[in-house]
Amino acid sequence: MKTLASVLVMTGICVGCGGGQTESPETAAAAENPAAAATPAAAAAPAFREVTLPEGTTLRLSLQSAVASDTSQLEDAVRAELREPVVIDGTTVLPAGTELAGVVTGVERSGRVQGRARVAYRFDSISNAGETYEVTTAAVSHVAPATKGEDATKIAVGAGAGAAIGALLGGGDGAAKGAAIGGAAGTGTVLATRGEEVRVGRGASVTTRLTAPLTVRARVN
Repeated sequence: MKTLASVLVMTGICVGCGGGQTESPETAAAAENPAAAATPAAAAAPAFREVTLPEGTTLRLSLQSAVASDTSQLEDAVRAELREPVVIDGTTVLPAGTELAGVVTGVERSGRVQGRARVAYRFDSISNAGETYEVTTAAVSHVAPATKGEDATKIAVGAGAGAAIGALLGGGDGAAKGAAIGGAAGTGTVLATRGEEVRVGRGASVTTRLTAPLTVRARVN
């Protein structure tokens, strides 16, 4: 007859055999929460590297501030956005929409006798990926069209009208005098009238370029 101790020993051995492998904490957690096991690994953090844009790099912009020769003042703020990305060696260094800020550097109203209207500005900072960099760009200048042809037409029309009236009143001699008077009137109109002003609205496409290299942090993935 087997002793009680032998039975207990044998029972213990059998219990040990039937217990199977011990579960790891990770396996037990996955069993309790299957959704956690199915969650993908976190996405890799974005990588950046420094890229230098060379002097002369073209920046194609869309104005976000209106400028005009008859309303803008020196040092007025001017803003713009890149309408096209800047790409170097296949890497987008500055994406479309990158913001630039600058100031008005020159304003001239149209003259009454000579001098065409002009407004100029340049950009001195650029913002990208949460960082702002100092930048130097070529000035952007807008000049009103010349009006000399229109001025000559005004004087000629005045002279012609004066000659016609003079001819009606006093023949050939009257026509000559009328032409002189009419021409003088046309000249007076030109002297009293300013030429065209130059106005550039928000959303206008303009282009400038870097006048010094610019180093920025560019995302590479």
